[in-house]
Amino acid sequence: MLFSFIIPVYNRPEEIEDLLQSLIKQTVKNFEVIVVEDGSSLTSENVCTQYSNQLDLKYFYKENSGPGDSRNYGMKRAKGDYFIILDSDCLLPPHYLKTVNTFLNNTFYHCFGGADAAQENFTPLQKAINYVMTSFLTTGGIRGSKISINRFEPRSFNMGISKEAFEKTGGFAKIHPGEDPDLSQRIQKAGYTTTFLPNAFVYHKRRISWKQFYRQVKKFGLVRPILNKWHPTSAKITFWFPTLFVLFTVVSIVLAIFSDVYFVLPLLIYLLLILIDSSIKNKSIIVGLLSVIAVFIQFFGYGLAFLRSTFFINFLKKDPEKQFPFLFFS
Repeated sequence: MLFSFIIPVYNRPEEIEDLLQSLIKQTVKNFEVIVVEDGSSLTSENVCTQYSNQLDLKYFYKENSGPGDSRNYGMKRAKGDYFIILDSDCLLPPHYLKTVNTFLNNTFYHCFGGADAAQENFTPLQKAINYVMTSFLTTGGIRGSKISINRFEPRSFNMGISKEAFEKTGGFAKIHPGEDPDLSQRIQKAGYTTTFLPNAFVYHKRRISWKQFYRQVKKFGLVRPILNKWHPTSAKITFWFPTLFVLFTVVSIVLAIFSDVYFVLPLLIYLLLILIDSSIKNKSIIVGLLSVIAVFIQFFGYGLAFLRSTFFINFLKKDPEKQFPFLFFS
């Protein structure tokens, strides 16, 4: 197969350069690279030009229409048999494409997803955010776990889709975030099987601050009830966990203040587990402490937004696009 890497980018030329360097180091070379500039004011054209003699690389500039539409734009212009979608803030280990190529040649799937990980040289903040986004203790491993091999919902930072599946589904919708699990569900409804590919991981840099992280997870929380309405079979009780954590935290603190201090003990035990687990996995107590902060930001941001969106979408029956227009590109 010929693979086409599809990479939308918005005002991040330095990230594209790092990603292109990692693509050069791939041990399997049967691929092309499609970079789609999504209306950036700070473009990546010069960077792509520098690497065009080392990679089969095509650069396209278009007006801003969101990452989903930009990926569709790139896939329509790609010549590969199989498309691999990446975010611009990702890096690939040298074995990545060899792992994918071997897997698909042995057991072909029309759509796969891989995990994301933190590289050793990432900042403590990047490692802490990566931990809470991927740990079983915080998300149940929904972003990449060997437990959920089949019917996995690939995420667009590391997602493979066959040309056939793309043409049958039409690609990504205009919602963002949430365009990737939506496409995964539509791929399954079209008769294809999605799967998780354990060793095809990427290093996800996530160059964000606490404020940006909160804004990101808040949008995730707003989007999920919309996706559950569109795809009822995708709804899971675990999506309520962040909201329940918020309630549990508030009740524990209130009872500890006005009744008995021991009511806060279960919460402290859970946070201690986060601290220990993250510190061990990241070999840093600093990352462990930051992970505790990140847990509160993630759960409160997602949980309260999920509750708000559920109220408007499920109970008041509001039109998602009219209620939350900032989640949709025109």
